[in-house]
Amino acid sequence: MKSWKTKSGYTVTLIMAGRSNVFLLSNGKQNILIDTSVRRLRAKLLRRLEQAHIHSIDYIILTHAHFDHAANANAIKRKYNSKVIIHREEAGYLSVGNNIVPEGTFIYSRIMMNLVGKRIFHRFYYEPCIPDLIVHSTFDLKEIGFNAYLIHNPGHTAGSMSLIVDDEIAIAGDSMFGVFKKSVFPPFAQDVDQMVRSWKVLLETGCQAFFPSHGTANSRILLQKEYDLRVRGI
Repeated sequence: MKSWKTKSGYTVTLIMAGRSNVFLLSNGKQNILIDTSVRRLRAKLLRRLEQAHIHSIDYIILTHAHFDHAANANAIKRKYNSKVIIHREEAGYLSVGNNIVPEGTFIYSRIMMNLVGKRIFHRFYYEPCIPDLIVHSTFDLKEIGFNAYLIHNPGHTAGSMSLIVDDEIAIAGDSMFGVFKKSVFPPFAQDVDQMVRSWKVLLETGCQAFFPSHGTANSRILLQKEYDLRVRGI
């Protein structure tokens, strides 16, 4: 498993990659799991946590309530007695195991969503989970031992959030993708203009690395370039 150290000595570990990235933030005493992947990968996720010698998860942060991020939240909460954190715009979906249906941002993703997306999205309902902490705009994690905070990054969904760690690393959910070599632009978003404005908020954190939920890390240079292009309407 790949891991990174921050200036405060925290460890950010990529617990699981592929269908949807799952990260773990640890200060040596407390552990925070960021997102939980899809239901069919639950056993793999639990196995990876065991391999990483993780015996406690104090908090689960959900960047948003889509099935590929939140499907295993209740199972993890139940196993580790974790507290679940989510934005207020997503809490209702999480509580019933429902999905926000996004729009396509490219011609092919728009066609896909128009033809089949909204008709089959109900198949991705997942085990409901009652959140413990609701974020309204920002949420400071200093009280639980981390120089980190959550910011609201709407665009992909209305309640999407990013976790800023030590002003170095942003765990950015689906606010961006890391799948395309020269672009961070995701194929799905509810509000593209709002998403681009959220990139500006992420850039203002001063972070140098941006970890998406799909693909590999994006550099600040790439995100700035993409933001500038979109703002200029190119």
